[in-house]
Amino acid sequence: MNIHQKKVTILGAQRSGLALARLVVQNGGVARISHGGPEASIASTDLEWLNEHQVELEHNGHSPEFIRGSDYVVISPGVRLDSRVIQWVTGMLITVMGEVEFASEFCDVPIIAVTGSNGKTTVSTLIHQTLTAAGYKSRLCGNIGLPFSEACQDLAGCDYVVLEVSSFQMESVLAEYNPDRRRGYVRGFRPMIGVLLNFSQNHLDRHRDMDEYFFAKARLFINQEASDYAVLNTANPRIKTFGDTLKSQVRPFGGNSGKGDSSGDLNPNFLAIHEVMDILKIDRSYFEKVLKDFKGVEHRLEFVRNIDGVKYINDSKSTTAEAGRWALNQTPAPLLFICGGRDKNMDYSVIRDLVAERVDHLILIGEARAKIRQALESVCPITECDSLDEAVRFAQQQAKAGDTVLFSPMCASFDMFRDYEERGRVFKSLVNALKVESHA
Repeated sequence: MNIHQKKVTILGAQRSGLALARLVVQNGGVARISHGGPEASIASTDLEWLNEHQVELEHNGHSPEFIRGSDYVVISPGVRLDSRVIQWVTGMLITVMGEVEFASEFCDVPIIAVTGSNGKTTVSTLIHQTLTAAGYKSRLCGNIGLPFSEACQDLAGCDYVVLEVSSFQMESVLAEYNPDRRRGYVRGFRPMIGVLLNFSQNHLDRHRDMDEYFFAKARLFINQEASDYAVLNTANPRIKTFGDTLKSQVRPFGGNSGKGDSSGDLNPNFLAIHEVMDILKIDRSYFEKVLKDFKGVEHRLEFVRNIDGVKYINDSKSTTAEAGRWALNQTPAPLLFICGGRDKNMDYSVIRDLVAERVDHLILIGEARAKIRQALESVCPITECDSLDEAVRFAQQQAKAGDTVLFSPMCASFDMFRDYEERGRVFKSLVNALKVESHA
């Protein structure tokens, strides 16, 4: 994709937006940023870089005057496709691309892209670490923290890019208002290996329904050809049926893979990694060694501290009811379960039986606490707290030796925190600040 002297307007000045601006400048384009927030929300060092490279900045909202005349508009994952600004752009017949799709135009390294409703971060991390253990140079990026557009600025000597992608990042792929793709000016996002781990309710505050959410995920595979691979969890009937429509080579895993092997009890996510290693002709023993030494990822069932015989577990990355179900099943009972945050139109009743079985006390925080209470009323004692600090202190008061305090919110963080990472760090800080009770 040649963007020399092309005007590229980026919507959003958070980390991915700023990384996009650097990628545009690096490739000879004219970067511009339209930022919905105040200028003060951008770090001074970033503002200095923007000024130094003559990147024009609009802040406190988007305007059609600023966007008009752009050759491309690149949207950050937080920008909705049904937003007013996208309506302006499409009315101007300007090519619109998402951050991941745009960045892929500057990536000549094979991409292994991982998506799913749950487990993306762990699987992406394990694939990356296995490639490294096998002697390959891998770059881990995407929804996991490092923007793909930042990684694409330096891929020298890299063998593979392992990319975690969300439905927000995929929903703009092959959008009908991208005339440059129809003219053949852009390649489109095309991973050599696409992995769909699972599919369950999530992001229904963003997507109209489960169909729209599924097809956002499915766009991961839409540009694949016969030489590419789709690693699919065919235990899910919807994913299995979808696999029959693909051009790429489907590598099934899960309960309905039809392989007849003896690995049915293995974590399905690990089966997916086996398929990726088999495609790449990497001996599975490298993965087994990595798994043996794997300490987990931050904010995913992360052990924080043992105080007076009570374990504290940080699972801040849990933003769905299914993620909560996983955490409840993986954590030793009896449990004091702290959850809540901003609702994503979740049905929390799906964990009702599990809560009744494993939870001694449910501690609710955030905007969704009334909805969660209604879904789980009467299965165990419930206490509502006004802050995470209050919830942690209450949990310590209620817990006894042998209990586990599990923080697995099942909700988005934006009602109280910037993101799940800040939420997890705050939880760990609060737990580490708790005092050991005197046993005199």
